[in-house]
Amino acid sequence: MKVYEKQYDLFMNEIIRYSITGIILIALELLYFKIADHFNIIDKPNQRSSHSIPTIRGGGIVFLFAILLWFVMNNFTYPWFVLGAFLIAVVSFMDDLGEQPAKLRLTIQLLAFLLMGWEAGLNDQPIWISMIMLIVGVGTINAFNFMDGINGITGIYSLVNMFTFLIINRSLVNFTNENLLISSTLGVLVFLFYNFRKKARCFAGDIGSVTIAFIQLFLLIQLIQSTGNYGWIFLFLIYGTDSVITIVYRLTRRENIFKAHRSHLYQYFSNELGVSHLTVSLIYGALQLVINILLFLFLVTSSIWFSLILMLIVGIVYLIIREKTLKKIGIKGLIVR
Repeated sequence: MKVYEKQYDLFMNEIIRYSITGIILIALELLYFKIADHFNIIDKPNQRSSHSIPTIRGGGIVFLFAILLWFVMNNFTYPWFVLGAFLIAVVSFMDDLGEQPAKLRLTIQLLAFLLMGWEAGLNDQPIWISMIMLIVGVGTINAFNFMDGINGITGIYSLVNMFTFLIINRSLVNFTNENLLISSTLGVLVFLFYNFRKKARCFAGDIGSVTIAFIQLFLLIQLIQSTGNYGWIFLFLIYGTDSVITIVYRLTRRENIFKAHRSHLYQYFSNELGVSHLTVSLIYGALQLVINILLFLFLVTSSIWFSLILMLIVGIVYLIIREKTLKKIGIKGLIVR
């Protein structure tokens, strides 16, 4: 009986601690809304926007609040990761306030990734593997930023992955601090409460999309380091497929791939076809959830062929849907011109 009582007490203490964390994050988010409204940190619609009314920008600052709060409450664990997250969040917020030089953003992103990589133990890897992961990592961070274009997509996609990381950490391999997972997930839930709406109260902004990408990338690297299985990178497969093929598509049109645009498949669905932002966001999240379940069930016991076949199937299906969508709205595609 005493064992059950002890487990119950531990459970209740966790509930209370996480409830307090959630309340603090809500309070900090509302405080930011006040500050953003006062200083006019507002995202105003333009020709590339998927929204029609001015909306508070930078609501994704709650992701930074979540890891800073966790950092203080958990004996300052992972200091280099937190420093990297803070630096990349600051330069991203500066970009939200006014466009910053690309060299500055890239320099800080590289520095932040190096700090995060040091924390995750990438310094123990061969230099060529570390360099590849550096390039892929910075590309992933920017891909998350470009994919943040409609209400709910950043929050839903991140929520799916955060829950996946949590389940893996609890049932498969203990690869990271669980409180970091839970605090970050609470930050995502708070953000979704204000963003997953037909008329969002706030947008993530660069600080939100870049910071949550940085957090997930750190967790992914820790997972790969703990399991030795690079197939876990497909936890980002849906975003990765949309991002890479969109870049190829834009290159064929000789467009500047670093400029904001509305050429992602999700943007065609929401802007040209008029599908609800929330519906599109749920579809992207649901597709990644299916992939995550497949990875969880089969990746550990399968060869690299499973990952390659999965990537090939997703890529082909994506191309078919994209080509049909472009044909429907009268735009030339990659295959049918």
